[in-house]
Amino acid sequence: MTTQPEAGAALEDLMGLLELLADDAPAADVAAATAPPAARDLALRIATAREVHQRREAGLAALLETARALATEHDPAQVLDAIVRRARALLRADLAYLTLFDAERQDTYMRATDGSVSAAFQSVRLALGAGLGGLVAKTRKPYWTADYWTDDRFRHTREIDGAVGEEGIVAICGTPLVVDGEFVGVLFAANRSSRPFTHEEVGLLSNLATLAAVTLVQTRALADAEDALHRLSEAHETVQQYAAGVEKAAAAHDRFASLVLEGGGVDDLTRALAELLGGWAVVLGEDGAVRSASPSTAQVPEGVADLDAGRLVERNGVYALAIAAARERLGTLVVGGAGALDDSDRRTVERAGVVTALVLLFERQAADARQSARNRVLSELVTARGSQDDRLELARGAGVDPGTPYCLLVLRGDPSASTRALLLSAGSVVGEGALVGAHDGDIVALVPGSDPDALARTTAQRLGRRTAATVAGVGPLQGVDGLPAAHEEAVRTVAALVALGHRGRGAAATQLGFAGLIVGSAPDVEAYVGRELGPLVEYDRRRGTDLLGTLAAFFEAGRSPLHAAGRLHVHVNTVAQRLERVGALLGEDWQEPERSLELQLALRLSRLLDHP
Repeated sequence: MTTQPEAGAALEDLMGLLELLADDAPAADVAAATAPPAARDLALRIATAREVHQRREAGLAALLETARALATEHDPAQVLDAIVRRARALLRADLAYLTLFDAERQDTYMRATDGSVSAAFQSVRLALGAGLGGLVAKTRKPYWTADYWTDDRFRHTREIDGAVGEEGIVAICGTPLVVDGEFVGVLFAANRSSRPFTHEEVGLLSNLATLAAVTLVQTRALADAEDALHRLSEAHETVQQYAAGVEKAAAAHDRFASLVLEGGGVDDLTRALAELLGGWAVVLGEDGAVRSASPSTAQVPEGVADLDAGRLVERNGVYALAIAAARERLGTLVVGGAGALDDSDRRTVERAGVVTALVLLFERQAADARQSARNRVLSELVTARGSQDDRLELARGAGVDPGTPYCLLVLRGDPSASTRALLLSAGSVVGEGALVGAHDGDIVALVPGSDPDALARTTAQRLGRRTAATVAGVGPLQGVDGLPAAHEEAVRTVAALVALGHRGRGAAATQLGFAGLIVGSAPDVEAYVGRELGPLVEYDRRRGTDLLGTLAAFFEAGRSPLHAAGRLHVHVNTVAQRLERVGALLGEDWQEPERSLELQLALRLSRLLDHP
């Protein structure tokens, strides 16, 4: 039977136990309290249940706070960092980390860490089934261990164990990130000492992983949507720019077309293009010469005309485009001074090239018609077809004044070169007042002037390397009757120049001397003798003298006036006087070796002509 003091003491112990419960004392304090065993066990059960409930409430509160925090993040990278920070804080772990699934490589890779100090650990990749994380990724189920190193449930690999060991990890808990059946990655909490994870901690980490997975997928979707919207905006802007560029190019095309319809030419097109681009524009002809320039002072850099400009090409801020029609290059369009051209400007240049090609084609057709007429006139003049009066009228109609001195030039280009290009170049070189045309495969020109050698040399030099030609000159001429013979002489001379290796040079027939006879296809001996000895023959005919015989005797006597006087049976002073007259008629160089050789050959041929 319990005594009253004992009953009082028991009641006092019960009241103390109730006070501990009322003060939310830890279960450990309740277990240490003095009370009847049955009462203490009941109080301990109540305290333990209360602590579990409190931890659950704390976990739920932490999850709610985490959800609010994650909801404010829109950058996937920041979301991942926030997840691992929350996981470490909620589980009071030494470190937390998160791996993401790589569908292409079928493994997981470290993406975010909090509390990690090892670079090797932060860059490790986990194959499916390897290590604790690989097992979680493979099975999509949570796994935890108080001591990773002694747990044989996991397939240990040297790479994973090396990274885990460098970080000093012992206890690990990992839970999968899964949303609607889609595996995203694995969330981990870890400690550097042995520690068992309670079911409540595993559940808390799993709840956080679920929340993190949903947030991560939503954030990715939002980022993808924003990126798609940005790309759509950029595409819309690009379409608008393209449409504006097309409209700009179309307006330029309309302007070019209007210029052509109103009778405008290449100069109008280059001026309009320069205004549209804000720079300069130049059209080069098929021979590379400037055909049109706007402004007129525009300079095309060297080498641009040689660019393979089938499409618009750029070199050092200068753009070039081939002007072509029916696969034939008519010239080159060059623009510059406007900076880098955008797509619309490029289309404008290309449209200008098309329109310019049409204009040049029309001009070429008209020029071909005019040139065909010139060719016919030249052919009739050099072949002496028709009466003299008709030929005189033809010459005057073609711009040649037969009453003033002029020279005939024959230009012969390289066999592989374009005759048309040489014809165009010759026309630009000899200038206005000349008649230029094609005849029998050569270019023939009637050019005002009285020095055929100078004209031939100058023409050959000005043609240059681009359209190199060998040029022979004959003249001066007046009237039209001497044209056929002059043409034959020029043809022989140009053939002689080529045969002597002087291709690309120019000379008059008189400059070749006897060499012109031996290389010509039809040597004119009488013309050669006439050129060399004509002044002496004419003087002897008018004065009744014998300068020709005196010159022959002088050469036959070995250039001795005394011996020549003996041959002629005259005084030596008479020979000296006659030779002085010879020098006045033939020129001071008549005794120079080259000239004297020509004179001796002419004297020999003269005797052969008189005595066959």
